[in-house]
Amino acid sequence: MNFRRLPFLLLLIFTGCSEPSEKIIIATAANVQYVMKEIQREFEKESGKQIQIVVGSSGKLTTQIREGAPFDVFVSADTKYPQEIFDNGGSEDKPKVYALGTLVLWSSTIPENELSLEMLATDRLKKIAIPNPRTAPYGEAAVQVLKARDLFEKTEKKLVFGESIAQTAQYITSGSVEAGFNALSIVLSPEMKGKGHYITVDSTLYKSIQQAAILLKHSKDSPKKATSEAFYKFLYSEKAKAIFRKYGYRNE
Repeated sequence: MNFRRLPFLLLLIFTGCSEPSEKIIIATAANVQYVMKEIQREFEKESGKQIQIVVGSSGKLTTQIREGAPFDVFVSADTKYPQEIFDNGGSEDKPKVYALGTLVLWSSTIPENELSLEMLATDRLKKIAIPNPRTAPYGEAAVQVLKARDLFEKTEKKLVFGESIAQTAQYITSGSVEAGFNALSIVLSPEMKGKGHYITVDSTLYKSIQQAAILLKHSKDSPKKATSEAFYKFLYSEKAKAIFRKYGYRNE
């Protein structure tokens, strides 16, 4: 038995044992989790409908969707994974970009005026955290930065990979690593604000982090269909865009 699927199988069982619900599940990339809490409050207040947020790396969430996880909307940290879902018939509509992300170098121990990309190759740093580049777009961007500055080979043995950007943040704020790459939205969140120091990374050193969402396919008679469509529309509203900007995202 595939135990990774057990939580979703149980969720399906319990869902099947209850009355049909309009409560929708939003699969959310870890860098968007704090933004999504605010968007959730605004959407629920405005619509009277409830949503549930499931957080993970974009790659892992895509795998779960492929395996049948009962998600209704997928809010990714890139465009690649939502496009993959669309190409495989998981949605009737192409994914749409909702924001552009910003990469930062962050440390809980090194002062802001001493933080730099160049210092990553020095003996002062023994461990550098980055999200797993195979499943997390911000990790992929971090590798692009290191290679652009000819630092990858000098730092490769120091890299500590987090399963998601959230786990990477834990490594940084706990002091398990001297520094690490993360999303500006995480650093600016109320939960993380003031924990350490950061500098924004030159955006010309990495491919633009276009973050897209996709409305997942529903049956025509699904009680969730209308609520999912309403939330997806709200995600691109001016009210939601203002929340994204508050967390350091840029709108296209």
